[in-house]
Amino acid sequence: MDATRLVDWSPVLHIMLTGLLLALGPLCWVWLRHRQTSTHRRLRQLTLLTLFLTFDLVLFGAFTRLTDSGLGCPDWPGCYGHASPVGAQALISQAQTQMPTGPVTHEKAWIEMIHRYLAAAVGVLILTQALFVTWLAWSARRRRSDSSHPSAMASREPLHLGWPWATLFWVCLQGAFGAWTVTLKLLPAIVTLHLLGGLVLLVLLASQVAQQRLASGDTQRLPMTAALRGFSVVAVLVVLLQILLGGWVSTNYAVLACNTFPQCQGSWWPVMDFAQGFSLWRHLGMTTDGRPIDFEALTAIHYAHRLMAYGVLILLGTLAWRWKRQGFKTAGRWLNLLLLWQFLTGLSNVLLDWPLLSAVAHTGGSAALLLCLSWTLFTSRATTAVTISPSLTRPFA
Repeated sequence: MDATRLVDWSPVLHIMLTGLLLALGPLCWVWLRHRQTSTHRRLRQLTLLTLFLTFDLVLFGAFTRLTDSGLGCPDWPGCYGHASPVGAQALISQAQTQMPTGPVTHEKAWIEMIHRYLAAAVGVLILTQALFVTWLAWSARRRRSDSSHPSAMASREPLHLGWPWATLFWVCLQGAFGAWTVTLKLLPAIVTLHLLGGLVLLVLLASQVAQQRLASGDTQRLPMTAALRGFSVVAVLVVLLQILLGGWVSTNYAVLACNTFPQCQGSWWPVMDFAQGFSLWRHLGMTTDGRPIDFEALTAIHYAHRLMAYGVLILLGTLAWRWKRQGFKTAGRWLNLLLLWQFLTGLSNVLLDWPLLSAVAHTGGSAALLLCLSWTLFTSRATTAVTISPSLTRPFA
């Protein structure tokens, strides 16, 4: 495709309609299943379902990247200017004949477009949720201004409009990064930031689920010492850094630069080129001056992630132990299980030559780790001292 046609808006309305139709399924399910409940409960269920589907979208994004389908359709938002690969069959066949293994094949084109359809559906759900919250907040404000209304003196905690609209802005930004992923030809820095953006979107949705459950009384805000909360915040930042390193490994295809464990290439400190490996703004497989990237640079990328992983295991293992001591037993157990999951899936990526299922599971584990840490912070409050009680053992209740 001509470089001037990397962005072709002609199929955008059809793709938006596809996203709307896909979103109608979850929306109708929430409405019908909870039609006898309050509007606030329907909002909570819609937000929770959106969080679940966004988690699935992050996993499918990882699947798209790991199957080399990121350029399955070399333009955006459609496929050779069509709303689906069906209309672009001739051009896809021509590209596949020239290069049978890709980057453009019929299978990869469908994977890429399904990812875009799912992203559009999640965008519709997030927009619906933002509008729903706005309507509920407006209705609550109107009732409070009417002293004769029976619920005027209700003690319900007010809904915060900032989070849902910030989430809507962020999902639009994610769409822009999806476009840049294609138009910049899988530039590693953009693809890595696109992954990180998806995880931040999960945290934004999780914060709203927590706020809504706290407001309804379904979840109680639990006391946590200021020191432990500070430690937990540091853990979140460290996990985000490790996710960035993991994304950098994946987007540079550096997973198999070290195919042994615990050593790399038979050495505890193999030959590495950190300067070249961590030159951020460069094309895939190339250095900043246009040469093919050296194997030593890929080794540096992989080994940096592995060394960081040792520190993350120690840090989060310590955090899980401290959480349990302060009564966050369920959260501590989940954290330990997710650490074990990440270790096993990361190890299988190295020893089993990067199997697709394990690689996707490793991305899912990273997302779950971030959600576990964030949820515990969202549903706790800082205090100078903590008295352990049985109610503190169920932070996810």
